[in-house]
Amino acid sequence: MMNKAILHRRTFLKGLGATIALPMMEAMSPIRAAAAAVAAGKPPVRAAFLFIPNGVHLPDWTPAQEGANFQLPYILDSLNPLKRDLVVLSGLTQDKGRANGDGPGDHARSAAAFLTGVQPLKSEGSQIRAGISADQYIAEHIKSETRFGSLEIGVEGGRQAGKCDSGYSCAYSNNISWRNEVTPMTKETDPRLVFERLFGTGEADGATGSFLGRRKFKKSILDFVMEDARRLDTKISGADRQKLDEYLNAIREIEMRVEKAEQMSAAAQQVIEGVEKPTGKPDDMGEHIRLLGDMMILAFQADVTRVCTFMLANEGSNSAYRQIGVSEGHHSLSHHQGDPVKQKKIARINRYHADQVAYILNRMKHLKEPDGSSLLDNSMIVYGAGISDGNRHNNENLPIIVAGKGGGTIRTGRHVRYPEETPLNNLFISMMNRMGVQAGSFGDATGTLRGLEG
Repeated sequence: MMNKAILHRRTFLKGLGATIALPMMEAMSPIRAAAAAVAAGKPPVRAAFLFIPNGVHLPDWTPAQEGANFQLPYILDSLNPLKRDLVVLSGLTQDKGRANGDGPGDHARSAAAFLTGVQPLKSEGSQIRAGISADQYIAEHIKSETRFGSLEIGVEGGRQAGKCDSGYSCAYSNNISWRNEVTPMTKETDPRLVFERLFGTGEADGATGSFLGRRKFKKSILDFVMEDARRLDTKISGADRQKLDEYLNAIREIEMRVEKAEQMSAAAQQVIEGVEKPTGKPDDMGEHIRLLGDMMILAFQADVTRVCTFMLANEGSNSAYRQIGVSEGHHSLSHHQGDPVKQKKIARINRYHADQVAYILNRMKHLKEPDGSSLLDNSMIVYGAGISDGNRHNNENLPIIVAGKGGGTIRTGRHVRYPEETPLNNLFISMMNRMGVQAGSFGDATGTLRGLEG
């Protein structure tokens, strides 16, 4: 598994079929190694795309000032402690989210075009067609570097066929990640299944190392790898031991949160007849988002994958947000017709999403890499929507934020306003290049997005 104090970047802890990748550690790029080895040990750059539906209330999203001396407005207030770690981008457009002669269906179309830059075929049946999405374009080129090419997660499930929006298949509304023009990458919404994919054995539910098997014998997945961890513990530095302890504790905390969610679901089912077996989905939407976000973070930290898409809700979602006093459906409210009461409620929903994103980014900011930088420093987290204003269904001046420095290649702490109609796909080409993927074209991109580096 190791050679003295030098560890390979893809070292795993193993035991009875359970496999846990290690986080980036000093021993993976030792200062005693040759200069080439040090360069090779530089933390990798990760990319994530966090999607919110139905647009936003732009006056409460967009900073009034440009440049470094900007103030985050109401919706983004919880991101203020992270202001120097993000860039607010205004003026970007995803043209293929527009009708362009295809008539109604703006929600489904905007989601399908968001990361693909391709006009989706208007179809409700099996003849769906969009294009490879930016995340999958990156994943296809770097998948040999990690255990999984990409991770697709989300809070809401949904059908992959049938009518969801004015002649468009539900596959368009429920997915932003596309492996190719006819294959959406179905997201996982159940935290237990995400956990099993990242840290489980891949065995049947009844197997000893599986989630249900471990629960039967009241064991954590860490019980299966601790002997391997103890052997490693004697051969690494104190700083690496602390990093390993923190990482394993984070895994156990997530495991306990998943178990708690299952117990709560099971208790609720005692009063409901004829339902399926309980899952690990928390009843509280905020906890659901944070739990999935924590798993994304662990996957990045352990270099299990470097690419993730995360739909905080499906496009066109009509979920209510009673936890913040909004009982009406999100989509219904987004057709506000200028009603200030409805606009205020939309802003509260937008702020609720931003609060959960702030939690994720803050955790990433405080996780240190071997070179002293943070996980957030070595990431590019795109957060935004495929529609600007839910009432207008417009696709120009999209609400887009990029958090993280992309390995030191992005100058953060700014609000940058681009000329309207600047292709959103320019941003994606810039991200591809920063991850070592050279893309000459993507969608309607006219080149890289200038100004990210300052």
